[in-house]
This record gives sequence, structure tokens and C-alpha cells, in this order.
Amino acid sequence: MTRKVIHSSHWGAYYARQGKDGLDITPHEGDRAPSEILQNMRGALDHPARVLRPAVRQSWLRRGPGPRDRAIGDPFVEVSWDTAASLLADEVRRVRSAHGPEAVYGGSYGWASAGRFHHAQSQVHRFLNTAFGGYVSGVASYSAGASAPLLPRLIGNYTEISRNTVSWKHIEAETELFLSFGGLPPRNSAIGNGGVSDHIEHDMMRRIAARGGVFHLVSPIRDDIPDDIGATWHAIRPGTDTALMLAMAYVLQDEGLADTAFLKDYCVGYERFRSSLLGNADGGPRTPVWAETITGIPADTIATLARDLVRKRTLISVAHALQRAEFGEQPVWAALALAAMVGQIGLKGRGFTYALGSLAHTGRQRVSVPIPVLSQGINRCAAFIPVAAISEMLLNPGAPFRFMGQKQTYPDIRLLWWAGGNPFHHHQELHRLSRAIGRVDTFVVQEQVWTATAKSADIVLPISFSLERDDFGATRNDPRLFAMQRLCAPSGEARSDYDALSAVAAALGPDEHAAFTEGRSAADWLRHLYEPTRVALEAMGLDAPDFDRFWQDGWIDLPCHPDSGGFLEAFRNDPQEHPLGTPSGKIEIHSREIAGYGLDDVPGLPVWRPHRRPPNADYPLFLIANAPESKLHSQLDFGPTSTAAKVAGRERLRLNSVDAARLGLRDGDMARVENECGACLAGVQITDLVRDGVVHLQTGAWFDPQPDPEGAARVFCAHGNANVLTHDKGTSQLTHGCSGQIGRVNVRKWTGPIPRLRAFDPPPFVSDSPEGSAS
Repeated sequence: MTRKVIHSSHWGAYYARQGKDGLDITPHEGDRAPSEILQNMRGALDHPARVLRPAVRQSWLRRGPGPRDRAIGDPFVEVSWDTAASLLADEVRRVRSAHGPEAVYGGSYGWASAGRFHHAQSQVHRFLNTAFGGYVSGVASYSAGASAPLLPRLIGNYTEISRNTVSWKHIEAETELFLSFGGLPPRNSAIGNGGVSDHIEHDMMRRIAARGGVFHLVSPIRDDIPDDIGATWHAIRPGTDTALMLAMAYVLQDEGLADTAFLKDYCVGYERFRSSLLGNADGGPRTPVWAETITGIPADTIATLARDLVRKRTLISVAHALQRAEFGEQPVWAALALAAMVGQIGLKGRGFTYALGSLAHTGRQRVSVPIPVLSQGINRCAAFIPVAAISEMLLNPGAPFRFMGQKQTYPDIRLLWWAGGNPFHHHQELHRLSRAIGRVDTFVVQEQVWTATAKSADIVLPISFSLERDDFGATRNDPRLFAMQRLCAPSGEARSDYDALSAVAAALGPDEHAAFTEGRSAADWLRHLYEPTRVALEAMGLDAPDFDRFWQDGWIDLPCHPDSGGFLEAFRNDPQEHPLGTPSGKIEIHSREIAGYGLDDVPGLPVWRPHRRPPNADYPLFLIANAPESKLHSQLDFGPTSTAAKVAGRERLRLNSVDAARLGLRDGDMARVENECGACLAGVQITDLVRDGVVHLQTGAWFDPQPDPEGAARVFCAHGNANVLTHDKGTSQLTHGCSGQIGRVNVRKWTGPIPRLRAFDPPPFVSDSPEGSAS
């Protein structure tokens, strides 16, 4: 057996070695609840889907840059690294000279590697900044596209409110009633960008419940919180949480239970919100009876729960899921308004928190020394888009749009460069995305494996897995810095993102190469980036090993800031001395700034807006398309943990026994799931953990487009990719966040021939044609 190395990933730290039966993965001993997702690495290094050599789409090699149909399944020509670097350098020069940085989109949305140096997004952005002087960037994220821009206008810094105000330790000690909108599923907190040394969330919830803390889950899915917590499940209709929150707020106002002193001293705009609750503007009070008809939650339950909020030490939590839908800003805003009425914001373990449990870094202390991070350089291009608007941008260059009140114009993108992510996983309405990608001149992808994104590219660079290179595993909310030690050489001709981009920079010229590399090898960079951490540890009088000792030991513990309530605690203690970062310095229940934008779909306060596409006669079921439990996004979908969670090799479709009986479905059946966007096949699992009228199809199945056997759908996926069914429609005119969480579908039993899966097949490779360039 080969030597054992220590390593780190987004789903935990582990030891790896090559055993007799392949790769052995053992979780780090410091992790109390290691994730099974670790095992997806087994078989990855030599999987048939690996990109082994640089490859160029044959049609691009023959005809050069230009818009074209970039069909998945088209042939590629494998070329040498020198040829690939030369082709890319020529294209960079052409676009830079003719169009400038405003014609380049540095996509690179994704989690890539836990490594802090070999981080695909940082590497490609650094390259574009040094080679082009900048690029069109994407702001916010698919996870928090509505909340990240909104919360700073309402309460303060998004990162701080989501990570550094309410801690699990304070919840364990203080919280009596935990009201969770959207849940705290372990599948989400299993993962943390940059790494996680100890999975604490489930254990913390058990302790809180054992101490007498009460959990309430508001979600259409019962296992959005662990079963052993004993939570009360409120099986709400999808997308109606705002109506429930407004009705609870109405009860507090109507019964004189709202904390008027807190609203007066710490908030602005409550009177306008109060008027809205009473229905003065649109003719109807937001009573529990009103909300019952919308949400399916009994009016008596709504009223009782509202009263309990003010009688107990209460925390109201909102998951990412709620704002990944049409009008996604509203439930975040409404929950904040409700928490303000309860009056416990800024108290330890109480008040309001956003995204707790949505990943492993929320509710933890911040590290008090710098961690190794690669500078991305300076982006001198001011153009940007909301990250989930990529298809809109590519299809409508020059069209106007607004973002947080700013008037913008979609740029005309000629060069699309992607690394570390898979838009055919996280984007919506995939037939539209394919058409949008066809509009650019050149699409470049850096990848380890032949995803649908790589198969849609013009030039594909083979990239190493993290176990094939040295790096750091670290994040600002985890108290360990890990050495990510290389286990083996890269497969084929794969290189790290740094070495791949260094080759392109060298082909551009000595100035670009020097600007990108600063004259350092990858090994030099690791030593350089480690030094600020060592110096800070030394200045604090703590053990500060030099790089060689750190690398030999495998990890070091990092000090953390004291566990406090962060800026919200400081604000509550002295709102004049520590005002919030909002326009008023207070919590904005009504925002004059947002009201001034004049948007119909997001007025200046939280309101109820029904979805534009509810279930109907053709598509009678709600679809919930959320994050998978067996993998991170779509990463390593071919891994053993991921494949074990599939049904008949397809993504699992969960539905209630009542709906299954009506549809004539049994466990293990194949079902066709369809709507106006597309169709897919999925394997059926019947469970009463999903409320009636709802089907649950997690995202993450690699896109496998094939001819529709019925010839009807715009796009047909044989593997169960949920995003062939989700609409590419922004949450609102305010933020244009992703709205892919909720959709509508029809489901029926599939009795036809079952197509062979092609998702993990590499594309066809052909020899260079006489009409093409030399390979």
C-alpha cells in the first residue's frame, strides 16, 4: 500500500491512501459526525469520465471562433498542451484587442477544490485580471441570490448576519423555541466551502432538544430537520411562507403582543408595515384565517405559534430555500419583521438568523488569524450581472436591466471562461442555457471530468483533482488549517488550474506570465501564503510552526474570536454607538430606498405575492428541487455514495403515498416528470415525509440530454436532472436571484423503453481533419 496522506475537502478532512481495492478514505479523528460524501472520492481519480488531455471541439478547430450550436455529443480533437495554450493565447489577444474586458465573462461559479491556493475561481479570476485587465463578474450566488443583496439594506452585512451573530453554543444555552423556516437538514451542514473539521450541527440540535428546547419546522418536507429532534412539522404549501409570517405578525399586533419599545428604538417603518397587516392598502387583514387558505396551516395553529414566540426565548431562522423562488426577497424580509415584533434580536441565541445550517460554517466562531488566500488581483472592468442571469445576458446583449435600483446593461460576451463549476447543474431551464452558450465566440472550460459543461465547451483543459496536488484546507469559520498533501501524480496530462493558466499566460508573453505567477512556482506560493498565518500566531504567543513542520504534522489549530452576538449584540446594547450598516442605521421594516425604486414586485416592505406559475390542470403537482444529500451540488455524481442514493440509476423522485396511489406508482418504478420547460426520467420512492401535492426531485444528476422518446419536450434528460424542469426567471426586478427551488410538474409512470445513460461517457474523439489546425 502507498503512504497515507492527510487531506481536506468541502465535506470534511480525511486520510487517503491507495489500497488493494482502490482508494481508501478514512475521516479525520476530530470529526464527530463525518459525512458519507467523503466516499464519493473512491474511484474518482481514474474514472472513465476523466478529462485526460487538452481537447478542442472539432467545429471550432476547423472554423475558428464564432457563435455555433455547441451540442453535447459533438466530437472533440485531443491536442497537446502547447497547441491548447497557443490557441487560447491567440483568442485572448483577439478578444482583448477587438472588444476588451467587457466581452469576457469569468463564470467560474462553483466550489471547485477546498484548497485555498488551487481554488479554481480564484485562479481563473486572477488570470483574467492579469491577462485582460478584468472581466464581467457575477454578483451574489445561486444559493443566496435574493438575500445577499437585500439583507444589507435591512439589517446589515450578509456574511456577518449569516455566520457571525447567532452561534450554536448560544442556542444550546439559551433558546427555548426554535422556529425554522425551510429546515436544518444535515445534508446542507455536511458541507462548508474551504473545508470543515468537525460536523457539530446534529449533535447541537440533540443537546438543545434534550435540554427542553422545542423545534418547529415549516417546510413541505419532513426530513428537512433530523427526525430524532422531535420537531413539530408544519407541512406548508410550497412558496407560501410569507403569508404564514404575515399572519403571525398580525396576531402579535392584534393582541398587543408586539414589543413596541424595540420597534421604536431599534427599527424604522413599522407603522407602514402595521398598516399593510391590517389591509389598509389592499382591503384585507392578514389574519390566520386568511393565511390558512393559502398555506394549508390551520388558523388556530398559526395563532398559537405566534403567541408562543413572545412567551419564550425564541430564535427565528430562515433557510436559503425560501428565497430561491419567485419573490424570494419577501420571506426573508417578513421573517425579519416578525422577529423585530418579538423584540429579541441581539440577545444571545435569540432573535433572527439567516442561513443557519445551510452550510457548516454558520453559527460558529471566526478565526482570529489570517488564513492562506490567493489574491485575485484587481478587476478593472465595472460591468457585472446577477450570477443567475447568465442566460439572460448571453441571449440579450445590450438589453437594460436593474439591480438593487441601479440601471445596467447586459454586456456583449464573446469569450466565456469557466472553471470549478457546472452550470448544467445549478442553472435553470437547461434548453435555454444551451442556446445561450451557443451565442458566444469561444467557450473555455477547465475540468477534471467530462460534465455537460465540458462537453458544451470549445476548448477543455484537463485539471487535476485535489489529491493530485498540494494545498491548504481552511476557512474563516473553522478552527483548523489542514495540509492537503498530494497522494499521487495527476491522471493523463492533467495539470492544476495554476499550472494550466501559467502555460496560457506564458504563451501570451513574459509580461502576462510575470503578472500572473509573480515568478513563483506552486510550491513557492504555498510557503508564501502560509507565512502571514505563522506570523500572526507568533505575535499572539501561540505555537507557530514553520512551514516544514506544519506540513509534516498535517494540521494546526487556529485561535478564534470570542463567541459573541456580533454586530447585532453591539447594536442592541448601544444603537447610537453601534448603528447598523443600513441607510437608517436601524432595522428597516420599511425601506424608503427600496420603495423609491418603484418596483411592483418588491415594494418597500414585506408583502404577500402568489407565484405566477402555480400548479394547474396540466401540471398539478408542486416540484421541490433542492440540494442533494449524497453529493455536493453535482460533484462526483458517479461516486458510490451518490449512486447508492439513486433509484434504477436515476435521480430519486420522492412523493406522498396518496399521490402515488392516485398516479398508480410504486417504489422502484420509473416516472416521467414533465412541464412546459422539459421532461426527465426519475426513479420513484414513496414516502410520507413529503406532503401531499408535492414531489421532491433533488438536483445534482449530471445532465444527460437525449431525444425525447415521445417527441414532445423541449429538452429530455434520461438521468433526472431537475433543472430541465425549473424556470429561468429571476426572483424579482430587485435582485434577479435564482428561483429554481419551486416549480410545477406532471408525473406519470414510464412504461416505454428505458434509454441507456450517457451522462458519464466522454465525448467522441476524432483525429484532426485536413481542414483543421495541427494538433
